[in-house]
Amino acid sequence: MKYKPPKLMTFPKDEPITVEVVNKFMEKHKLEVARYEYLKNMYRGIMAIDAEPTKDLWKPDNRLTVNFTKYIVDTFTGYFNGIPVKKSHSDKETLSKLQEFDNLNDMEDEESELAKMACIYGRAFELLYQDEDTQTNVVYNGPENMFMVYDDTVKQEPLFAVRYGIDEDKKIHGEVYTLLETIKISGENDEISFGEKTYNPYPDLPVVEFYFNEERMSIFESVISLVNAFNKAISEKANDVEYFSDQYLVFMGAEIDEEDAKNIKDNRLINYYDKNQNNQSGSASKVDVKFLEKPDSDSQTENLLDRLTKLIFQTTMVANISDESFGSSSGVSLAYKLQAMSNLALSFQRKFQSSLNSRYKLYCELSTNVSNKEAWKDIEYTFTRNEPKDIKEQAETANILMGITSQETALSVISVIPDVQAEMEKIKKEEVSTAIFDKDKQSSEKGTDPAVPETNEE
Repeated sequence: MKYKPPKLMTFPKDEPITVEVVNKFMEKHKLEVARYEYLKNMYRGIMAIDAEPTKDLWKPDNRLTVNFTKYIVDTFTGYFNGIPVKKSHSDKETLSKLQEFDNLNDMEDEESELAKMACIYGRAFELLYQDEDTQTNVVYNGPENMFMVYDDTVKQEPLFAVRYGIDEDKKIHGEVYTLLETIKISGENDEISFGEKTYNPYPDLPVVEFYFNEERMSIFESVISLVNAFNKAISEKANDVEYFSDQYLVFMGAEIDEEDAKNIKDNRLINYYDKNQNNQSGSASKVDVKFLEKPDSDSQTENLLDRLTKLIFQTTMVANISDESFGSSSGVSLAYKLQAMSNLALSFQRKFQSSLNSRYKLYCELSTNVSNKEAWKDIEYTFTRNEPKDIKEQAETANILMGITSQETALSVISVIPDVQAEMEKIKKEEVSTAIFDKDKQSSEKGTDPAVPETNEE
């Protein structure tokens, strides 16, 4: 089954957010939940082949699933965010505050989960709130039980968000987050009512959406039909193998009884002859014993499976790094094989960075966090792709560039150097230490004290 990617839900900016409005958008969101459940099940390995009608009891009915979807999501998120995003700031005090905020919320794991959710569902949400110690906390949330509504202006700014759940008694509990307040909601039978209201400490909506693309499509949504076709083909292949291992033995021109059938099964021996013939050895000219065989379509099935595999990875633009030829590739060849996935990662990176800006903007807008509410504008993000590196080749390239470019540019080629500026400072310190050591050595060889300046005596 295919589900259409959701459209942005919009509402007039100046209209009041009433119970009726929230109820209407909750009904729209419930129609999308089936799609999110389908995508989550595919990631978990619960595929369409499991819902196929059962075959007759005497027929093999294998239901094999090859979880391409999980492989694609995990490979891409590992490539995109396996090395966590680094944040830097020119102001040391602000940088220290940002690091405290990240450490408090275990931000590396937070961002990893957000990236994975965005790949699976096409979108994910992050909620910011203040704890009892007035510290800013964040928590990720999937789109199955949370949605956001945007205003109807050209900019389509976030207007309000709803997070809700349904308990065992079919009762609804949740919150509505607006620009001014957070409203508790409760109800049953798809009808809710507003409850306690609390002040929103942030100047903006305390919910940030992280999305994979503008269409809010999953990374594997375009290949669902190919994955289902692969699972069906390989399941039928397994059925064929089972058919061949349980073939029917056909006797033509001879009659066997129950005892004969048992002897054939136990002794693996067939010796039938025509007793009506006069010769002593008998004649088997009228007896034909053979297995009933099905036509062999092995090569055709293998070609289909290979074609589907290639199409799945080509369409998703994710490299099949498990391929045998992948590991033996040179640096340039490897770069070409990763080019499509690199382009996809760059596209996602722009969306991800925009959401990070929204998060840190909310954080900086509170005076209890940082003194300058505009500090988020000067945050620099460094995204590093988690891919194989040829250090020897990089070192040779850097050595060649030393005579052409600046030292900083040359050193930036080497991936094992995380901070080029810090590395340059280390090099300078080592050069100074080496110069002092050489001077001391020369002075000791001359028998003079390096601390006493030399004088010219006539």
